[in-house]
Amino acid sequence: MAISELELPSDVVAHSLPGPDQLAGALADRVAEALNYAIATHGRASLVVSGGRSPIAFLEALSTRQLDWARVQVSLADERWVDVNDPDSNEGLVRRHLLQNAAVDAQLLGLYQSAKTLAQAAELASQRLGGLTQPIDVLVLGMGNDGHTASLFPNSPLLAHGLANDGTARCLPMLAPTPPEQRISLTYPLLASARVQCLAIQGSAKLETLRQAMQLDPLQMPIRAFLHSPLEIYWCP
Repeated sequence: MAISELELPSDVVAHSLPGPDQLAGALADRVAEALNYAIATHGRASLVVSGGRSPIAFLEALSTRQLDWARVQVSLADERWVDVNDPDSNEGLVRRHLLQNAAVDAQLLGLYQSAKTLAQAAELASQRLGGLTQPIDVLVLGMGNDGHTASLFPNSPLLAHGLANDGTARCLPMLAPTPPEQRISLTYPLLASARVQCLAIQGSAKLETLRQAMQLDPLQMPIRAFLHSPLEIYWCP
């Protein structure tokens, strides 16, 4: 299956790349272009990226792009509630793979907070996000085979609140079906406010997930909430 075979909404832009390296490069070019535009227009830029293993090549490619990184704020679409030195930490991933080379001067606003409960940690993260330039200039999402994006997981107790268009929370505590279960996720209204929105996916299984998501409610497959303009999808086999 190719992404051109999907019946995506007409206002969703889909890019098909030959392989992972080309995807990482093309996405890095697009993100750098949008950040440069934001800096030229507003004097600063905000970038929200996703964690996990999939974005590593993209983050490393982006770190070499030449722009005024000192004017760029970087944050995360979601975080595992683990210390930043834990191998599962998304903040740690960004520090290792993006904040290097040309991007060493970017400002990182992490979501992890030490607290007694996950709910308290999410509230502290919301407060920290008050310092993020909004609306977000560039958002880069990933997607799981279950249709989750960020840490908006199907069956998470607060998912409906996280997807509500009129929600006021910047982020919420979420539960993942696999360890580490405790997560913090930006909410749909904040994520969907981004001027440039990109979804990076690889393989035929992810295309099948998108196909299914088009037929389902966002509460069943949360990625469905984002499948409209201005989303740009970057896919490779």
